[in-house]
Amino acid sequence: MAASASAPPTTRSLKRIVAASLIGTTIEWYDFFLYGSAAALVFNKLFFPESDPLVGTLLSFLTYAVGFAARPLGALVFGHYGDRLGRKKLLVLSLLMMGGATFAIGLLPTHATVGSAAPVLLTVLRLVQGFALGGEWGGAVLLVSEHGDARRRGFWASWPQTGAPAGQLLATGVLSALTALMSESAFGAWGWRIPFLLSGVLVIVGLWIRLSVDESPVFKAALAQAEERRSAAGDAERMPLVSVLRHHWRDVLIAMGARMAENISYYVITAFVLVYATTAADLSKQTALNAVLIASAVHFAVIPMWGALSDRVGRKPVYLAGAIGVGVWTFPFFALIDTRNFGSVLLAVTVGLVFHGAMYAPQAAFFSEMFATRMRYSGASIGAQFSSVAAGAPAPLIATALLADFDSSTPISLYVIAAALITLLAVACARETRHRDLTDIEGTAAAPGASEALPADARTV
Repeated sequence: MAASASAPPTTRSLKRIVAASLIGTTIEWYDFFLYGSAAALVFNKLFFPESDPLVGTLLSFLTYAVGFAARPLGALVFGHYGDRLGRKKLLVLSLLMMGGATFAIGLLPTHATVGSAAPVLLTVLRLVQGFALGGEWGGAVLLVSEHGDARRRGFWASWPQTGAPAGQLLATGVLSALTALMSESAFGAWGWRIPFLLSGVLVIVGLWIRLSVDESPVFKAALAQAEERRSAAGDAERMPLVSVLRHHWRDVLIAMGARMAENISYYVITAFVLVYATTAADLSKQTALNAVLIASAVHFAVIPMWGALSDRVGRKPVYLAGAIGVGVWTFPFFALIDTRNFGSVLLAVTVGLVFHGAMYAPQAAFFSEMFATRMRYSGASIGAQFSSVAAGAPAPLIATALLADFDSSTPISLYVIAAALITLLAVACARETRHRDLTDIEGTAAAPGASEALPADARTV
């Protein structure tokens, strides 16, 4: 039996919910990406100064990857309590944790002051960042998906996804401005701390907005019905994780595979590009940062467009187009950077992010629609974040190592193509979810007015 649906939100209230999710995810991604950019530009000198420059960059990216390793744990913990206590409370907690860790990084002593304790402290704070982000994504997209209009769910749910390019835009913009206004010695001495300390102000704004929205009505209805059933049957509720692994293991694997090309390509395009452009192509840091900055603005603009298209043609066709796009574009990407022309570098990064957006935009609705309400936070978070350990976490590290070993971009391109093939296979095996009704606690109903019914084997429990 489906839970009764509450009245749909007005466009005004829905926009407020979207804004709350978007601003929160923007702040969290700002914090996360700021670390990645700083790892590529200054952390190798500040925290690993005794190493060879390229080895120092590898060590710096290793601490960067540690944040990804903590994301699955964050997904498990936040997913469990998000499915039991609600989406909103856990989103507030994740924002506080992420912002606090980022602010603390801005206060850290460097290797020159405290020696080997500096990279240890940096690694601990990076773990806190990763743990918080592991719980952020699922809650943010679910809050919008479960409030929104079923016919335009892909469009509305894609807006929290724009928090990634918005955060990248903000982080890169702040770093670009500081490197342009300050000397390299001043930036390395103290200027790098400024963007990390700014996170404290951003978190206050994000909390004020997030606390103003209501809990998901879909979750509240599902919680009430689940409690009623337990009282009637006298059964104890299973942990959401157990239910996910029992009923949705196939969907978790599909989500993990779907993220491979999306995750790997993104960090190669936005993080590793700073290393490649400044070492192999001998471009300035400012040139590379400016290219990522402008391309991130385009990325922000196209994500809602791809999300809207997924409402018309389905999640799978749009996602598949993006995976094919990044696989095909990877060789031209590096060839354009090798020209050492700013316009070519900008084209390379922009087109790469446009193709990435075709995967990232429908992902929020796609993953939300795979899972039943009472295990949706856990399922979507686990599927999305466990893949990050094998995908986004080592991507800049692997790309940097390949560049050091082969002194060529060809192995890196083949690495991205392999990821694209995995994603193509995973998404091809998925069922189209565009007509799922998220107000149905059992996950068995199609969206009202859908032109096609779900096949029996597509139903979730």
